[in-house]
Amino acid sequence: MVESQEDPDMSDSISDGGDCTDGSVRTDFSDDRTAVTEAEVEALVKGICFKTGPPRTLGVEVEWLVHELREPQLPVTPERLEAAYAALRTVPLGSALTVEPGGQLELSSPPAASLTECIGTVSADLDAVRKVLAEQDLGLVGAGHDPWHTPRRFLREPRYDAMEACLDRTGTAGRHMMCSSASVQVCLDAGHEEPGPLGYTRRWWLAHQLGPVLVAAFANSPLVGNRPTGWVSTRQLLWMEIGAGRAGAPPLDGDPRATWARHVLDAPVMCVRRDGGPWEVPEDLTFRAWTRSGAPTGADLAYHLTTLFPPVRPRGHLELRMIDAQPGDDGWIVPLAVTAALFDDPEAAETAYRTVKPLAERAGPQPAPHNPLWLDAARSGLGDPELHEAAVTCFAAALEALPRLGAAPGVVDAVAAYRDRYVLRGRCPADDLLDRLRGTAGRAHGKDISA
Repeated sequence: MVESQEDPDMSDSISDGGDCTDGSVRTDFSDDRTAVTEAEVEALVKGICFKTGPPRTLGVEVEWLVHELREPQLPVTPERLEAAYAALRTVPLGSALTVEPGGQLELSSPPAASLTECIGTVSADLDAVRKVLAEQDLGLVGAGHDPWHTPRRFLREPRYDAMEACLDRTGTAGRHMMCSSASVQVCLDAGHEEPGPLGYTRRWWLAHQLGPVLVAAFANSPLVGNRPTGWVSTRQLLWMEIGAGRAGAPPLDGDPRATWARHVLDAPVMCVRRDGGPWEVPEDLTFRAWTRSGAPTGADLAYHLTTLFPPVRPRGHLELRMIDAQPGDDGWIVPLAVTAALFDDPEAAETAYRTVKPLAERAGPQPAPHNPLWLDAARSGLGDPELHEAAVTCFAAALEALPRLGAAPGVVDAVAAYRDRYVLRGRCPADDLLDRLRGTAGRAHGKDISA
């Protein structure tokens, strides 16, 4: 079986910038069996999660639903998925190939020196993956949530048994997240230590305030059980329902390193790993309390960090997790290009900052995604007038910036086409799915989902 993990980690390699520590803090402790204190946890988290330096590298993680090639609405048996992934294991790829708990496929690019390099690597890998899957009569579908099937877990491992047991305590959202969701996650260098448009403090703030615009512009999950949910991004709704401790951001009113370290310490422990037998799933145990009453190790801390799912996750780089998987073979390229332009081009970054600053007042003090602005983005998409206006401005800035970043004409054209088809009209891919559903009521329309 292909190696499985809920979130492949590219944090140690994506940033070419300097380490934010003075050299006295360990930055690689995933195999460390030494017990850690509360103070050590805070120092370790501050030392590894914001590695600063000039933005030089870019990455993307693309998740896909795997379905029958000709009839995507039909379920794929676990045996066929096993055979497909066994075949894929033999294929040389530039990206890391992993499997999500429900059998979703994920490709995680290596750190790329340019947008063109990143797109080239992932596109070549996807071509190879699709060829192997087609030989198994399987294909990839880009949607933020499986529109047809109830959640069904493919991977049976102690970590996922524990995750399911933990998330079930707050309802069914966790199972949907694990087994039925897919996304495009853009990974950016944290930025300069110094202030300014490319400073890490500004980029951290911008990621959380631009996040609702990205949610709204790329929403693509309006259906569950082939019925409208009332939300254009049901996937984002699910993250909100999982809860602030597990899937929320820290407050934005302090130093990012300090607020994130406190958030990590105060977040609930998902599980305590065991070498044999099922993993323990504690109730109401924060990592801070564990350090005071138990003996978590550096490895336990490293694992704990992978069980937190905020919309923006600092892993040395910044991982933006709020974008739904996109329709079409190359739909993922547009959110990658737009996001890279708005963060890595100084002029576009300044425009984005000025554009979303008024929206911050509407968001209020509650951290993302559990505030009114994020809720409205997931519910209404670009049907919200303020989000629509912000998206139009941000896409214009991105289109101006992309040539300065060396983007190929085809990429610029794809972003322009998306702007014209969706953004200027106040629409998103979710609207297409809803239109097709209303136009084909009572009939199978599975083939349309990836159009």
